[in-house]
Amino acid sequence: MKAIINNKFEVDLSKPIDISLPLSNTEKNPIAWYIEKPQIEPVRFGSWVGSVKGGATTNFNNIFFNPHGHGTHTECLGHITKEFFSINQALKTFFFNAQLISIQPEQQGEDFVITKSQVEKALGNAIPEALIIRTLPNLDEKKSKNYSHTNPPYLHEEAAIYIREKGIQHLLIDLPSVDKEKDEGKLLAHKAFWNVKDVNDLNNDARKNATITELIFVDDAVKDGSYLLNLQIASFENDASPSKPVLFSME
Repeated sequence: MKAIINNKFEVDLSKPIDISLPLSNTEKNPIAWYIEKPQIEPVRFGSWVGSVKGGATTNFNNIFFNPHGHGTHTECLGHITKEFFSINQALKTFFFNAQLISIQPEQQGEDFVITKSQVEKALGNAIPEALIIRTLPNLDEKKSKNYSHTNPPYLHEEAAIYIREKGIQHLLIDLPSVDKEKDEGKLLAHKAFWNVKDVNDLNNDARKNATITELIFVDDAVKDGSYLLNLQIASFENDASPSKPVLFSME
């Protein structure tokens, strides 16, 4: 947090910019990784239904969802390691100086890839704690797309290494994964960003407090540049949690 503390700026907390996608039990919910939409339904005990509309005194819903496949989520290196690591333990501070950049992935064969040179050019001399990547074209269909079997764009391993070597701790992107959808389990960008060399025997210099947030959406009205990021998660002892990243303009 030193980079924020040592700079003076003003933030209007009454003007948050929410870059998360909500979770719902409708067909408009974004989906990835070959699963069905989330389920949100009242608890049932015999003839009792946890719904005010159904005659109960309260609404009392069960929610069944997958954080990785059902909307904006934040994950730690426990997503890819044999040893258990929790996002709730990895993320202990929640405000960061952040840089928003927009990139149109380059076509490489049948893939569209975010390259190191693109990230390097877009970042310039900025060294933020958090990097937010908005991919172009920035279509509204991102808010409700079923990404399964669509081979979405992804982050090249060299770009992930560059981001790590810049000292960026938190990476946010509007794609279902920083890696290629069907990559034979290589997970090159995940491993590069977290500096994980062996998922079965974790190296000492792996980045246990770094996070990746996927399936965000940044409206076109939000201009590239510097922001204050509030990265909110639910307190799940799991490798990932649904999350609500919120930006604030800095003056």
